[in-house]
Amino acid sequence: MAKAVQKIALGSSREIPFNKLVLSQSNVRRTKAGVSIDDLAEDIARRGLLQSLNVRPILDADGAETGIFEIPAGGRRYRALERLVKAKRLSRATLIPCVVRDRTVDISAEEDSLAENVHRVALHPLDQFRAFKALRDQGAGDEDIAGRFFVAPAVVKQRLRLAAVSEKLLDIYAEDGMTLEQLMAFTVTTDRARQEQVWDALQHSYNKEPYLIRRQLTENAVRASDRRARFVGLESYEAAGGVLLRDLFEDDGGGWLQDVALLDRLATEKLTVEAEKIAGEGWKWIEVALYFRYGHAQHLGRLNGARVELTTAEQATFEALTVEQAKLEGEFEGAEELPDEIDARLGEIETALSALEDRPVRYETAQITRAGVFVSIDVDGHLSVDRGYVRPEDQPRSPVDDSAEDEVRASDGTAPTAPTAQLTVITVGGEQPDDDGEDDAIKPLPERLVGELTAHRTLALRNAVANSPKVAMTALLHKLCLDTFQHSAPGACLEASVRHVFFPVQATDLKDSGSAKTIAERHEAWNTELPKEDCALWDWLDTLDESRRAALLAHCVSFGVNALYEKGDRYGGPGISARGVQQRIAQADRLARAVDLDMVEAGWRPTVDNYFGRVTKPRILEAVREAKGEQAVQLIDHLKKAEMAREAERLLDGTGWLPEPLRMQPVDAQPPEEDGPSPEAETLPEFLNDDEGGDVASDDGDPKPVTIAAE
Repeated sequence: MAKAVQKIALGSSREIPFNKLVLSQSNVRRTKAGVSIDDLAEDIARRGLLQSLNVRPILDADGAETGIFEIPAGGRRYRALERLVKAKRLSRATLIPCVVRDRTVDISAEEDSLAENVHRVALHPLDQFRAFKALRDQGAGDEDIAGRFFVAPAVVKQRLRLAAVSEKLLDIYAEDGMTLEQLMAFTVTTDRARQEQVWDALQHSYNKEPYLIRRQLTENAVRASDRRARFVGLESYEAAGGVLLRDLFEDDGGGWLQDVALLDRLATEKLTVEAEKIAGEGWKWIEVALYFRYGHAQHLGRLNGARVELTTAEQATFEALTVEQAKLEGEFEGAEELPDEIDARLGEIETALSALEDRPVRYETAQITRAGVFVSIDVDGHLSVDRGYVRPEDQPRSPVDDSAEDEVRASDGTAPTAPTAQLTVITVGGEQPDDDGEDDAIKPLPERLVGELTAHRTLALRNAVANSPKVAMTALLHKLCLDTFQHSAPGACLEASVRHVFFPVQATDLKDSGSAKTIAERHEAWNTELPKEDCALWDWLDTLDESRRAALLAHCVSFGVNALYEKGDRYGGPGISARGVQQRIAQADRLARAVDLDMVEAGWRPTVDNYFGRVTKPRILEAVREAKGEQAVQLIDHLKKAEMAREAERLLDGTGWLPEPLRMQPVDAQPPEEDGPSPEAETLPEFLNDDEGGDVASDDGDPKPVTIAAE
């Protein structure tokens, strides 16, 4: 006969008065964790006791039940009930549902307590999301749901945000196909098709980090920290119908603005409104743009206005703030970290002092009517208004010209033309970035990119030369010797001159570079000191001591520094020859060595905008390999170009890597001699050589330079 299966006997369920229950010393939970006892008491008061207590009868010395029961499993529930009893919200005689353990069973109370806690499984976040969603569908608000379950409202919002994720991805997460952190990364966008597209693309990569998911989902959006976004304001952008992508699970710095065209339009419209207000001042012209190139006003003259002095009240405020600042800095001079309120106050004082020091400039009405203004957005997202620029055709004429014109009018019998009121001409424009396509072969660096990089280098080199009067003097004397002993110099009293070199090709970040700001500040400081009349200028220069004279000379000489790469004319045209470009770069290298130029210290670092987004994938991988090694290359070599460029920027941040045009060239890199190779056979720099017929293998297997023959 088959052996009968022994049936399992469960403990009996009974309702026991609360005053007959006591805590057991066998309960293994000793450390506080999870929902507090007070919160649990409130939950029991709202919905009742959802889970019975596990109890055992207490026996007397003879083994008989005493009518009192100890609780080895359910101690937190008991303490919550006890709080309600003490608060007189629950009677001591209230019957409590309990499961009574058979006293004959051979399992200890400690084991029961441990089993109840160890075998418990926390609710899956996806189940929690679906439960919260069901409550919201029933009419409960986020705050109400948070209050019912004693969690922060942000937790409810985060869980409900998972509703934005594709059901396909939710199913993958439910089957442990992705982590919660990866799932949360997909919530930055509500575009479910794009979510699935990104996830499918990641299946071919072993790098599925959440930050990479966020980057790919927001690659065509603009960060809220962008100058345009800060200028327009997120509220205005959203009010105009713009979509703002937010990440509730990570600090997103305000999110991402998805509609870039709308953002540009709103920023331009806001700038135009400001320009129309400024037009009321009587300016002849106003140019409006989201961004102006570095050196955009170099060809224009400047009005000499008078700075408005501080009023008595402003001066008193300035002095009081200065005293308070000195006092606070003195009190906390030795502190490693300032208290939050002191740090905030010092920041307020610094802002107020800067505002008082930045005095407006007053111009004469006659000056304003022939000058103009540039209106744009500064790097911090504030309105930038630059007044007082004069175009060449609007420069005041000399008295000789005026008298000659009066004579012509007198001979013709024509009366002088009466001045008429003018309308301010407001021009709205901007610059669009180039769109370089993807190329999988190792090609030479694009000429425009090399031009932009060498513009950065030229600016940094100018700043370095201006800070090295000895080198500036040597450079000037070198130029004068070349002019004196190798070329005739007919003309005026002294033909020595420094021609200011402008940048026809430049990156958008050149204007905000450290070198550009330093040069502009130094130039403005000298310009403020220099007399405006020729004779007065000579006398002023004659009184300068040698150190200041050398510093001024270095500053002036630095504006003639030209380390720019440009495409040379190989056919004898009016432009600079290819050989001339080589000579220029070689001399710039020598000058860079003389001032110990370091482009990393000058503030340049490779980004998507200024390098990686402008070169081919092999170039990107080459840069990563040089800076981080082959292992880092393997992390990104499978990515598409846009993703690869962003990852390369992240990997190379802080490494000090520089592209070839910005590196310090070795001393033995000599310029071509006068009797050297002719323009018909010139060797290009390596970074401009094309590997498709660029680097040709010689007999010994090493690449040999390619020469370009002129027709």
